[in-house]
Amino acid sequence: MDDTYQAYLNRVTQLTLPAMYQSQLPHIQESPKFKPLSDGTRQAVPFPGCTLVTPPWGDESENGEFYTNLQQLQEQLSEQLDPGLMIPLPPDSFHLTLADLIWNDAYQDAQRENPQFEPQLHQRISDSFQKYQEAFAQGNPIGWQLLGLMIMPRAVGVCLAPKDEDSYQRILYLRRAIYQNPGLIALGIEQQYHFTAHVTLGYFGEIPAHLDRDRITGLLSDFNQKLLEKEGTSFFVRRGELRKFDDMMRYYREADWPVLEF
Repeated sequence: MDDTYQAYLNRVTQLTLPAMYQSQLPHIQESPKFKPLSDGTRQAVPFPGCTLVTPPWGDESENGEFYTNLQQLQEQLSEQLDPGLMIPLPPDSFHLTLADLIWNDAYQDAQRENPQFEPQLHQRISDSFQKYQEAFAQGNPIGWQLLGLMIMPRAVGVCLAPKDEDSYQRILYLRRAIYQNPGLIALGIEQQYHFTAHVTLGYFGEIPAHLDRDRITGLLSDFNQKLLEKEGTSFFVRRGELRKFDDMMRYYREADWPVLEF
């Protein structure tokens, strides 16, 4: 399901262009992962699951300059977008998803039907990590580069491109080791999305009836230009972790859960 290296580059480059923003903005939707409160703020609703991610910024210091730039970008976006349009995520939760696993109803059903679901999940993720380690030597971090802002149906984030083909192929190998693992398939884990390396900055909240697409397109394009001129736009994947989430605000793990050192 995932793209070839060249097809990936071609696709994600398009995601940061003004024409793409113009085509996507009419179709953005309020995220159901947050509910409005009487004071005008939004609260995350329960949305439990498991995922394979890089350590969130709150637990990782090696990409500090990269994440600092994202935090500044998020603050500036929040100030300049229509009030309430973007629900910003906590910066210490910023991360790159390496492989979506299972969430919401499917996750709750799996837990209910199989009391051993989580121990089995941990073991089979460990098996997939072992397969990766047998194929690649440890100690060579995987490099990615910030391309620019991207609009998703219910969220806004930044899109990443691999620094070289090897970095991309190693992530693809890991994803295949996950999604083609018969033990994980038996637990209900299946690939549902093409890989698009990104860090989510916020989800969409209240969408104005007459959204000024031209203004937002210009705003995002200006931010992209400023990002290109900045230092600290490289991101290195050094570690992959199995983490749980109860909603979109926090990703956590125990010390003995599976981890992959790249």
